Amino acid sequence: MRHRVLLDVDTGRDDALALMFAVLHPDIEIRAITCVEGNTGLENVVSNTLKILDLLDAPPIPVALGARRPLIEPPRDASWIHGVTGLGDVELPVSAREPEQIHAVELMRRSILDSGTPLTIVALGPMTNIALLLRTHPEVSDRIGRIIFMGGSATIGNATPVAEFNFWHDPESAHIVLTSGIPLTMYGWDLLWSIKTSTPQIAELQASSNPIREVAGRLLGFEASDPSNGAKVLYNCIGDAGTLCVLVAPELYDIVRWPVQLVLAAGPARGQTLVDRRAIPGEDSVHDVAGDVPVIEVVGAARNAQILALFFDTLGEA
Repeated sequence: MRHRVLLDVDTGRDDALALMFAVLHPDIEIRAITCVEGNTGLENVVSNTLKILDLLDAPPIPVALGARRPLIEPPRDASWIHGVTGLGDVELPVSAREPEQIHAVELMRRSILDSGTPLTIVALGPMTNIALLLRTHPEVSDRIGRIIFMGGSATIGNATPVAEFNFWHDPESAHIVLTSGIPLTMYGWDLLWSIKTSTPQIAELQASSNPIREVAGRLLGFEASDPSNGAKVLYNCIGDAGTLCVLVAPELYDIVRWPVQLVLAAGPARGQTLVDRRAIPGEDSVHDVAGDVPVIEVVGAARNAQILALFFDTLGEA
């Protein structure tokens, strides 16, 4: 099955790995790539995206700049974990590719309405662009097959103890998407963080004569410094690339349907995803105060070894 997708990215290190997988996998056809501020500033996101497309010798794919900040919150990047430019210590030649001269929302609208079949949106960053699309052009909603997104968590967070970065960065946008009525699949932080590469795997990649594998190894092997104490942090999971693995190999995951909502109130729980896994009704349902909570697909347990094999095999021969 060939998946026709729109990629919405905030290209730091893990988005770069996801781009590698998406371009190289034979069952994925990328119709457009839209960029949003998130892991790093918007100019870095666009530059990184174009550089990775060059590395992959990708065919011409329209790329457009989108939102420079969340709907309400101030922009707060994750450069401490992704490096100053977003690609860790990887330096790639400046690309001669040029982004489209239209906004990301317009590129999304045109791509969706011009497609003969519904497209899948794969959202790998804060969902500001997608929320703006749905609010500005609601007519596209029934032309979107589904949205599969990296965001939220059924357990712990990373931006805060309970909130995952993409949802914490722009919770209002995430709420708009969650309540849109479009079929949704959530690939959360807790699962993402569990699919890690080993030190020997990283070393094999870094020693490869295949430039794509070598860059992937450097992205995976980058050591960030904890800004609070200077301790080294190794972000050695394939990250956002796992979202694309769900798209092409859902049989490698346990996918269940749960009611999911988002905390928008100010305070320490802002941006928290509430995944309702109760087997019996709670007092909120009994007393009719629960409200209408969307039920979506939530990606659960993963076959880690098989997923990593799928990812590494897609990058090409060693």
